[in-house]
Formats: sequence, C-alpha cells, structure tokens
Amino acid sequence: MTEKNAYRPATLLVHQGQDRDPATGAATVPIYQASTYHHPDGQPREYDYARSGNPSRQQVEDAIALLEGGVRGFAYGSGMAAIGSALSLLKSGDHLIAPDDLYGGTFRYLTMILPDQGVDVSLVDQTDLNRVEEAIRPNTRAILMETPSNPLFKVADIRALVDIARRRQLLTLIDNTFMTPLLQRPLALGVDISIHSATKFLGGHSDLLAGLVTTADPELAKGLKRYQNAMGAVLGPFDCFLLSRGIKTLKLRLEAAQRNAALLAERLQQHPAVARVYYPGLADFAGRRIHSTQATGAGAVLSFELKDDKQVQPLLKNVRLPIIAPSLGGVETILTHCWSMSHAAIPAADKKQMGILPSLLRISAGIEDGEDLWEDLQRGLVAPLNP
Repeated sequence: MTEKNAYRPATLLVHQGQDRDPATGAATVPIYQASTYHHPDGQPREYDYARSGNPSRQQVEDAIALLEGGVRGFAYGSGMAAIGSALSLLKSGDHLIAPDDLYGGTFRYLTMILPDQGVDVSLVDQTDLNRVEEAIRPNTRAILMETPSNPLFKVADIRALVDIARRRQLLTLIDNTFMTPLLQRPLALGVDISIHSATKFLGGHSDLLAGLVTTADPELAKGLKRYQNAMGAVLGPFDCFLLSRGIKTLKLRLEAAQRNAALLAERLQQHPAVARVYYPGLADFAGRRIHSTQATGAGAVLSFELKDDKQVQPLLKNVRLPIIAPSLGGVETILTHCWSMSHAAIPAADKKQMGILPSLLRISAGIEDGEDLWEDLQRGLVAPLNP
C-alpha cells in the first residue's frame, strides 16, 4: 500500500490495492463465492467466515482506502447501509448536525431511524458557519456533510467545518458520492470518515448496489469494523467484482461525463424554458470559489428548474436518451424528477422549505455524445404542454 501511494490517481484506479490474484496471477481477483473457510488443524487463518471477511471484498475495501488516503475501507450492500454503518458510531443521547439539503434516503434515515435510536438530529444550512456553531449543543457528537449537496448543490466549506469540529472535539463525516475520490479527497482536508454510494460513479454501470466507507483514524476503523462484522450488511463477492471493475474506468468515464455536464449546464442556462441551473462549473455559481479550493472538478451532475412545472411531464415523456430514474453516476445519462423520485421520501412541506420544487430536475450526465444529449433535451423542452 505504501509504494502504491506514490502513484497518480489514474494508475491507482486501475491497479487499486491488489490488481491480480496472488495465488494464480490472474489479471483480476477472483470471485470468492464462499460463505465459510477451512480452519486447518482447527485454527482460523486470515478468513474464517464471509461476513467477517472475503478476499473479493477485501480487494475493494483496500481500494477505497488507497484512493481516499484511509487506513482501512469497508464495503456494504448499499449506499444507505454505508451511511447507517458510519453513523453507528453515534450512541443514544448523542446529537448530530447534518445539512438541510441532502439526499432523500439520508433525510429519511436521519429523521425516522436515528431518533428512534435516541440520536437527535439538527438539519442546518452548512454554508452558514454561524448557524453551524449555534446548532452545537453539549451532547453534539458529530457533523455530517454532503457537499455539493443533493439536489441544490450547496457547497459547504469542508476545512472550516473541520476546524469547528476539532475545536469542539466532534466527529466529521462526509458523503463524497457526487465528487468521488478522483475530484475530492475529504480525508486530506481533515474529515474523519468518507462515505460513498458506490452504486453511483464508482460502480458506474447501473448494475449493482454498493456502499463504501473509509477513515484515516485507526481507532475509528476499529469501531467501524466491529459494527460491520456484527451487523453483517456486507457487499457480496460478485458485486465486489463488478465494483472493482467499475473503479478501473472511473477516470475515463468521469472526465467524459463531466465534459457533457458542463455543456448541458451552459446551454440549459440559456434556454428560455429554464429558470435556473445549479452546477459548480458555471461562472456565476454561488459556491464556485469554495468548491474550487476543495475539489478539482465540477463533477458530472447538475440540477435545473423549469419556469413552469407543467413542462416537467412533457420533458419526461419526450426525451429518448436519458434513463428516467432515481439514480446517478452511470455511463448512461440519467434524468431525475427530484420531487417524485430521489427526494420522494421527504414530506412536501419540507421539500418546499428546502427549496426543492416540483419544477426541479437533476441530470447525471453520461458518456454519450454531448451534442446528441443536448438535441434530445431540446426536443423535450420545446414539446407542447398538451401533446
């Protein structure tokens, strides 16, 4: 691992922590489809039971630790399993500060599950550091970040929030799904735990569910391992194989998708049917300066509001290239109606208060030809309101 840390990101993505099978020299680590392992002479070896460890899972766990600069990685059956497992470090009576604009599944977990477990949650606009400071209580234990946020692209100042947390001895966690380790490395900015829905860009092909967590703190790693082994929400061997394969092409996919996202954002901003575009790559984007100090790219996801929410259904009906679905990060472009899909779990009143309107859509740009994507969107945007 130490020697590999010297390599540049593109090389790390391809060769990862382990790039060939040590037993046979095979070009990929095999799918170890075993639930248990032989104990020679009754003595356990490195692997004893698949919930506790599996060579296929170890490969992707080592990969995310290497890519993020962590000491150990953890792979789970979904992004939400990763979120829940990271937050298992909190205990009954603790208080968590989280962003007021965030993924709908995370909102559901924070507002419906954690309170039942005795953990209080405050949703705060983390772009306002004074509000974060004011939200801290004697029992506050952690700050959870999501930057850029989903779907309104609020940019939190990671370094400033880490500084607040360290002064108050708080744990910091971040959902780094949008940016990936290729564009944003939170652990290097002082964050304690980085979380990914690997279903998205890391897997990259809309064919698996997976979550990843890593930390640079050995003591936190012990706590995360204890919960992972006890809870057992681990990633299966075949999905580990798919995830490892997806990670190898992340740089090529993300670069192409980011180019398409920039093209679509700029043209959508000029379209008469569009009221507003949210994308860190735009010159007038509110969080552009802070984002540029903590990330090396704008990413491949953007959101936009239509001037008339009656135009939403004609758009969804008439586009042909994007998959219309609640996800992102695939090789194919994915168009999401946030109100009814990705953020459906959030009550309507809360969505409106957050600024998530029925006219809001999110695009995860794929790797198709950008001009084809734009022509397709244009056809949808100029479709008659009553076709």
